[in-house]
Amino acid sequence: MFLLTLPFFGLTSDYRIYLFSQIHDIVFHGKGGYDYNTVYNMPIWLRKFTFNKIKEWYDKETQEYQKSQNSNVHNIIDEKGNVNIPDFLKNNNKTSYNVGVSKK
Repeated sequence: MFLLTLPFFGLTSDYRIYLFSQIHDIVFHGKGGYDYNTVYNMPIWLRKFTFNKIKEWYDKETQEYQKSQNSNVHNIIDEKGNVNIPDFLKNNNKTSYNVGVSKK
């Protein structure tokens, strides 16, 4: 009897969880571009490459979203904590806001 933890070739439970999580992420975040069988049968190097590219895309999208949220907050609130009036309201004194009211 050998002193191996697995008596036959197989995947450990930790690796199986990693593998199926990776397959799920590619199928789910690939937005219909991949199906389960295609990803499951991909060569390992291609599956890892695809997973990393999708991950890079979503990380970049998250960073850009957070950056835009932070810049919006800084434009609305000044250093003293006061709310700034938007430019379109400051410079738009000529516009009438009587929408839907008819003059007879």
